[in-house]
Amino acid sequence: QVQLVESGGGLVQAGDSLRLSCVALGRTDSSYGMGWFRQAPGKEREFVAAIAWNAGTIYYSESVKGRFTISRDGGKNTIYLQMNSLKPEDTAVYYCAANPWGLGSVRFAEYPYWGQGTQVTVSS
Repeated sequence: QVQLVESGGGLVQAGDSLRLSCVALGRTDSSYGMGWFRQAPGKEREFVAAIAWNAGTIYYSESVKGRFTISRDGGKNTIYLQMNSLKPEDTAVYYCAANPWGLGSVRFAEYPYWGQGTQVTVSS
């Protein structure tokens, strides 16, 4: 079993930056494809960014492209989400997700493992 632990959320002002981290604990003999999703109050969970096991493939949603950067420490199945120029509409609970097939996917259904989420709040 794999446990994902997120950290780094918080309350910031518009234009500020935050960096989220996610580490995969437990059975990590595989190289995991990993991603970030977010869910705002009253809205469905949406894709933010994804990275393949070797960082060879990276995807971003249009709403964060150019502002957010996903990266990984592949040897430790740890990923990061550097969020710059934050906007109030980025306010959400951010979830880390992982799959054992090494895929960086934009699809919610391709991630069997999920973290508990970390709150990001951006004030105007």
